[in-house]
Parts: sequence; C-alpha cells; structure tokens
Amino acid sequence: MKTKILVMMEFDKIIDQLKNHAATSLGKSKTEEIQPSGDFDRVKQQLKETDEAVQVERLKGSAPFGGIRDIRPSLKRAELGGMLNPVELLDIANTITGCRRLAKFLLAFHEDVKIPLLVGMAEQISDQKQVEDRIKQCIDDQGNVLDSASPELNRIRSEVRTGEARVRERLEQMIRNSSIQKMLQDVLVTIRNERYVIPVKQEYRSSIGGIIHDQSASGATLFIEPEAIVSMNNKLRELKLKEEVEIEKILRTLTAEAAEVAYMLLADVEVARELDFIFAKAGLAATLKATLPIMNDRGYIKIKKGRHPLIPGEQVVPTDIELGNRYTTIIVTGPNTGGKTVSLKTLGLLSLMAMSGLFVPAEDGSQFCVFDAIYADIGDEQSIEQNLSTFSSHMTNIIGILREMTPKSLVLLDELGAGTDPAEGSALAIAILEHIHRMGCRMIATTHYSELKAYAYDREGIINASMEFDVQTLSPTYRLLIGVPGRSNAFAIAERLGLARSIIESAKGQVAQEDQRVETMIATLEENRLAAEAERESAEQLRREVEEQLRKLGAQQARFAEQRDKLLEKAEREAQEALAKARREADEVIADLRRLAKSGAAGIKEHMLIEAKHRLGEAAPDLRSKQPTFAKERRAAEVEPGDEVRVISLGQNGHIVELAGDTEAVVQLGIMKMKVKRDDLEKLSSPEPKKQVSRPSATVKRSREHHARTELDLRGLNVEEAIIEIDRFLDESFLAGFGQVYLIHGKGTGVLRTGVQDFLRRNKHVKNFRIGNYNEGGTGVTVVELK
Repeated sequence: MKTKILVMMEFDKIIDQLKNHAATSLGKSKTEEIQPSGDFDRVKQQLKETDEAVQVERLKGSAPFGGIRDIRPSLKRAELGGMLNPVELLDIANTITGCRRLAKFLLAFHEDVKIPLLVGMAEQISDQKQVEDRIKQCIDDQGNVLDSASPELNRIRSEVRTGEARVRERLEQMIRNSSIQKMLQDVLVTIRNERYVIPVKQEYRSSIGGIIHDQSASGATLFIEPEAIVSMNNKLRELKLKEEVEIEKILRTLTAEAAEVAYMLLADVEVARELDFIFAKAGLAATLKATLPIMNDRGYIKIKKGRHPLIPGEQVVPTDIELGNRYTTIIVTGPNTGGKTVSLKTLGLLSLMAMSGLFVPAEDGSQFCVFDAIYADIGDEQSIEQNLSTFSSHMTNIIGILREMTPKSLVLLDELGAGTDPAEGSALAIAILEHIHRMGCRMIATTHYSELKAYAYDREGIINASMEFDVQTLSPTYRLLIGVPGRSNAFAIAERLGLARSIIESAKGQVAQEDQRVETMIATLEENRLAAEAERESAEQLRREVEEQLRKLGAQQARFAEQRDKLLEKAEREAQEALAKARREADEVIADLRRLAKSGAAGIKEHMLIEAKHRLGEAAPDLRSKQPTFAKERRAAEVEPGDEVRVISLGQNGHIVELAGDTEAVVQLGIMKMKVKRDDLEKLSSPEPKKQVSRPSATVKRSREHHARTELDLRGLNVEEAIIEIDRFLDESFLAGFGQVYLIHGKGTGVLRTGVQDFLRRNKHVKNFRIGNYNEGGTGVTVVELK
C-alpha cells in the first residue's frame, strides 16, 4: 500500500492512537510497522488475534507487560563479546521476569476461555529463570553490584569500610582539637577526588601540612588532605581499584551467561513485542467502541453505522454503505458541505483498518474485503490536510490510478471531472467511470454533474447515491442515501432565505423542462424514501414492543416454574416426614415381633423381618420425577374394606383394612398398617377374594441396580438443594456397597464446592474425600470414599 494513500486516508493518525495503547517501547516500535495486508488468510489471523486480546481485556483487564524492556542492543553487544553494565544486566533480568509473568497470565486465562493464538505465542517464551536469578543475586534493584556477588568482593568492601572508618576517626580527632578548629572554615570531614579532606581557611594553608585537592569558588577555603592520612587514603585508593577489577570480573561473567542464551532471549523479546502490539490493538478497539469485522474475499463491503474514527463521537454521523453485491460502483451527487468526502474517507480508512487486523468503529456484522490496493484522488475545501486541487493535478492522479489498478482494487474519486468546463468535465467523468467499471473494480465517486445521475440510472452494476439535506433547517444531515440521486436544492434554499418568488419562478423558467422533470422525480423518490423509513421505524417499534412482551412472558414463566419447584419441594418434604414417621412405627412393630419370635410365640423368621425392613427403606418417594397430580376427581370418593388403593402422597399401593371414621381409612402397606385420609387414596381395582398369606410382603420393590450410579451432578443447585440430594445419594450408595463416588459441582465461584465439602465432613458414611484429579474433572469434582 502506497504511503501517499495511507496519509490521504489519515491512517497515520490511527497509528499514533494505536501507539498510545502500547505498554512498552517494543510495542510502540511495532505499531510503526503496521501495514494493511492483501493476504486474506493473514488478515483473518490478525483479526482473530485482536479478538482474543479483546476477550482478555474484557474479562481480566490489561495483560501484564511490566518490566519488559528493549534489551536487543544489549544482547547483540553481549554476543559480540562486549561487557554489559549493571543496569543493562538488570534490564535483562527484569525482562525475563516480565515475559514469564505474561506467559503465565495468558496460560491461566486459557484454562477458562480458549485463546489458542495468544497461548501459542506465549508457549514460545523460554524459561531463563536461572540467568535471571544469577543476575539478581549479584545486582540490586537500583543497579548496584551487591557485596554478595563474590567472596572476594565482599572481602575487599569489608576492608574498604574498615579503612574509611579509620580515616574518618583520625580526621575527626583532628577537627575536635581546639587549636585546629580555628583554622577550619567548617568543622566537618568531606571528600574531594575520592580522598578524605578537611576545609581549611586560606590564611592557614601553611599551618596544616598536606595536599591541596580543591578550593572554593571564592578561594577563601582550601580542601586539604593532612599528611597524617595520606598513606591511609592511598591504601583506600588501592582497595577501590581492586573493587573495580572484581566488579568488572563479575559483570563479564554475567554478560557471558546472558550471551549464551541471547538467541532465545531475542526470540522471547520478539514474542513480547508482538503480544504488546496485539493488546494495543485491543485497547484501541475499546477506545473507539469498535467491533470485529467479518472479512470476505469476494469484494463485498457492508458497513453498518460506520463512524469516522478521527471525528469526535458527539459530532460523527454514522453511515451505512453497501458495495460489491448488486452494484460495484456508487456515484454520489449533491452540493458541497454535505459530507461526501467524509463518507469516502470513512470507507477507505475503515477498509485499511480491517486489512491491518484492527477492529472497525461500526456495528456488529459489518463486512469488509481484502483489496490488493486502495487508490484515491481526494482534494476539496473540507479536507483537513489538502487545499483545492487543480484539474491537472486531479488528472495526473487519476492517470496513475488507471495505470496501476486491478479488478481487486478499491477506487475512491472525489469531485470527478471538476476544475474544467462542465460539458467536457462531465463527458470525461463518464468515460473514466465506464472504464473503471468495466475493469471490475469497487468504486465510489462523488461529483456535481447532473449528467452522471442519468448515466448511473440505466447502467447495470452502478447506483446513484446522495447526501441527505434538510431544506427546513438549511443544513446537511451527513447521511448517505443509497439509490437516491442528489438534488441541488438551490431554489428551495433561496426561497427559505427570502428571495422573491418572482425571481425564483423566472429562474425555474431558465431550467430545461427535462431537468425539471428529473428534479421532480428525485423529489418524489425522496418523499417515498422518507415514508418508507417512517414505516420501517413503526415496524421496528412494534418489533421492540413484541420483544418486550416476550421478555415479560418469559419472566412470568420463570416465576411460575420457581413456584412450581417450591411446591414440589414442599410436597417432597412432607412425604419424607410422613415416611419417617411410618418407619418409626414400623421399627416399633418389628421390635415387638422380634420379642415374640424370641419367646417362640410366633413362627416369624428373622430374615423375613430384615427383608421386609429393607424393602420398606427403599420405598422412599421421589416426587421430583413425578408430575403433580391435582385431579382429585380420580381419587376414590367411596372405598370399602378390601379395595386395592394407592396412597398418593407416598406413591405406594396397598389395600383397605378398615374404615376409620368419615374421613380416614386404615391401609395395609406391606408389613405396615397406617391411617390415611381418604382424599389421599386412589382406588385401583375392585376387591378380589382375600387370600391367607403366610408372611407380609411389600408391594413396591426396587432392585439394587435401580440405584447403581456412582456420580451425582449438582450443577445448577444451591447449597441447601445440593445437601438434600447428597444425603439421599450417599444413603443409596452405602446400601449398594460402593466404595467411592463422585459429586459433580462445577468450578464456578466455589460456594457450592465449599458447602458440599462442609457437609461431607459431618456425614457418617464418609470416610474421606478429595478434589478430583486432572482426568476426573479437577476442581469441579469432589471424590468421596465411603466407609
């Protein structure tokens, strides 16, 4: 793509905005290299990368790029054998830390939301923690070499500190002497040329022997190193030189270690640079409120509410443009200041952004295509960057476009044929349009010539368009109207401004009758368009009202479902309470029978009692799997002793033993008799001849296989509901003899998992429990070991 086109479309200003969103100097330098691509697959991949970064920023915030520096020059110098200074080495260590933190952040996010392209890049970052640790063991955060960098350096610095202390002690003894104090300008010890000195007045320079290292600006003070400490300062100087030699040795060692992995660190930095660039694109998308464009390779463009990204949001007027389907050329006519040039630039700039992997400021579902090049000839009074072009400069640009364009190009022409005689200019414009249209390019051209309206009217693949103008307010609305040619509006504007009616009528008489008919036709088209838009707005309002009613209906259905679930839950609790009461009564009966059996009063076998008790325990009702029955007319209004009946609240079958009053009956349920209200009974069949049975038996029997499940899915339940289900599930699993079961609660916020595990700690059947392994569901599953 030519630089001239990028500047004309103001793409360089988009790059400046993009650069502000880069977190590192690496990313900023990468934004300067951005170029629209003509490779369809490459553009799709770039947009997918941007989309993944947008997801990360929306759900987790900005990616961490802290500490990452441009260490490429330092690494290149290390590879060539140069020695790096402490600050450069510290930048290398911090960059290794930053890259590792960035990779960890993206990999953790990928576990919840898949971002394969970004993770694929993050996985390329190498682990150089050993080099990082070595550098940070030797250099502190301020870039100073630590004493602990080597035993020799530690020894030398220890001697330096001891020597400095002795020198200071000796000098302080001197300056505390009253006879010497009168010779001093200030009673203090200071340093000049890395040697300890004292400030002596000029007139006493000969009284204190030693070496003069400096003097004040006025010359009144001399900084003298007394003879008594010259040898001590010399010793300190020798130690300082040894310290410098040892530090250089340490830095060369660290530089050599960094040089060994320089090629991997350079690759890591390049990955970090690319990731920072991608996240900068995501940041720009958020700022512009941009969306992901749908790309195609068939030359089709459909912009929905597209906004020029360089116009303030409170001023920009969204525009709709469709090109490349039923028509490949749009001719926009109408007066100046209507927004034609802005529409051209909006189409061109948004296409460049999409081809560069950037989101576009338009509504979801906007479509763009990949062009091999975009050509434009734009120069008008409204242009921010250019002045009005001459006819010759226009033609020079257009000739260059005609020479270079291909069928896969986008051509944008502003004020085609302007700057010359109208008759010749319109003829030339039609010829140029016809040539470009035959080539098959996608093209939008703006013009003042009314002759082009007729040309576009009867040409296949070409359509008229105009910029809407409000005659009542005498101002443009900046809306592009596809299919409606532009009107001059000169007479209407003049009349609104107060020009005499007689003058306007005289002017109309000068206009050819054919032209008047065209203007009338355009006016009619515009009236029809306004009426159609009003109808569409009315239909849209009706659609919104219907959607609102559907939403309210859905909310009502949800409330009804919630109330139904609560009623079912209440019925289940009541049934469980009734069954628990029945079990207690049965236990009492069985205890009495056992006592009788032990005393020999009856021929009841122990295994018969155990089996009956087991069947009774398995007869717990599960009302969740049943539809509520509200039809009381199905229940037996009149029952007699011996009738086969169903106890609706318990879900069990039995027969009437006797009637108890007007509202209750005694029912035989297996080995148990219980008193039940008659409206809770449903008659099953006519009474049959009673047979003497040798032992009691239950009417409901469940096989062990009925409960043979080792996992319970709790997702969607709250903690209280989950505990009820877990209690029943553990009882069944314990009776079935299972050693290990699985509770599936999902990951979520962790509230359900915590509540489940708190309950498991108190349950008598639980021997132990743990979080599931990777292949068992991870933190979304709790594995329970039963006693």
